[in-house]
Amino acid sequence: MTEEERGRVIESLSQAVGLIVERMDVRLIPEAGMNIVYALPDARGPGDVAGVPGRIVRLGDTVHPVGELAFGASDHVARVVLTAMRFDRRIRSAANIRFSEPILAELDNLLFEVCSFDRTKEPPGVQTMDWGVAFCCREGVPDIIYDRGAAGLEPMIRVLGEDPVMVAHNILKLSNRIIYAQL
Repeated sequence: MTEEERGRVIESLSQAVGLIVERMDVRLIPEAGMNIVYALPDARGPGDVAGVPGRIVRLGDTVHPVGELAFGASDHVARVVLTAMRFDRRIRSAANIRFSEPILAELDNLLFEVCSFDRTKEPPGVQTMDWGVAFCCREGVPDIIYDRGAAGLEPMIRVLGEDPVMVAHNILKLSNRIIYAQL
């Protein structure tokens, strides 16, 4: 991959992070923090996926990215994208947001294609994101993949798309719907 291509990935990701910082409801940030990633077209591993190294966190009532965008900055969300890319090479971006039943209902109201997996049914010896995302992508990559967590594991919603600006816009559609909701 050329430096020019890597630069375009970082530039697009930076634009998406800016949108999230400016306009996203902080209640969408999970306890574990949020990340948004963007993979190179021929990504093979987490080092080919750019993200926010310290995640995006809630700082008071503001959305705050921790660290400069970099390749290899995410493992969890990067694996979501890498697995999705095995099913559809166009899906190169993802973000994780907080799970709640009202958020899930709004995603359904927004007519996103939604799929879930059950972490308690994960076969031994596999990575959760590899297995869970593959489970949901068997008939095409959905817009949303979620799980309800497991013992010691926070439930999570993942938003997928072709690029991070598209992912950010989908998160902002949801954010606009929940501004007055009790989560």
